[in-house]
Amino acid sequence: MGIAAIIGTLWIGFAVCWIALAAWSSKAEKHAGLGSELPYRIMLILGAIIFFIPAHGYHGPLRLWLVDRVEAWICVVLVAVGFAFCAWARVHLGPLWSGSVTTKADHRVVETGPYGIVRHPIYTGILLAVYATAAAKGTVLGLVGALIITIGIWMKARLEECWLCETLGAENYDAYRRRTPMLIPFGLKGS
Repeated sequence: MGIAAIIGTLWIGFAVCWIALAAWSSKAEKHAGLGSELPYRIMLILGAIIFFIPAHGYHGPLRLWLVDRVEAWICVVLVAVGFAFCAWARVHLGPLWSGSVTTKADHRVVETGPYGIVRHPIYTGILLAVYATAAAKGTVLGLVGALIITIGIWMKARLEECWLCETLGAENYDAYRRRTPMLIPFGLKGS
């Protein structure tokens, strides 16, 4: 099995596990609504379409670099680490998780486990997997797709944070925000 097939298998495995884990989620009491979520969803879909265009046969200006075997395996490991970080965060969050911006019964700020490292560890793990995949692909389209996905994730994270401040109280969430970086471990806090 080639490196591209291994990375593809990791992405498919992640998607299947994520869909299966969606069953382990409490019922939402309140939703942000499609109108608020549509902008980030459009960015994520557009980014994913561009990102997942196969990298086979690109030469010239669309090919930015080629990775050697060692670099390719480093990318595979980083994709797997990103997905493992997502899984840790998903399991740690438990039934409070939702694929959309919602409030659940007994909703609270989770500050332990991966949520003590970054405020949005699922997005951090996804972004690590996205950029490791883009590095392995070495194409303009892979990189452009990764950047658009990053914008979509950032938009969703900001919407979630506004939502949490409104529903849980700004004083609760702001204290967590001051202590914990948003997406990049050891990064700027409060941003």
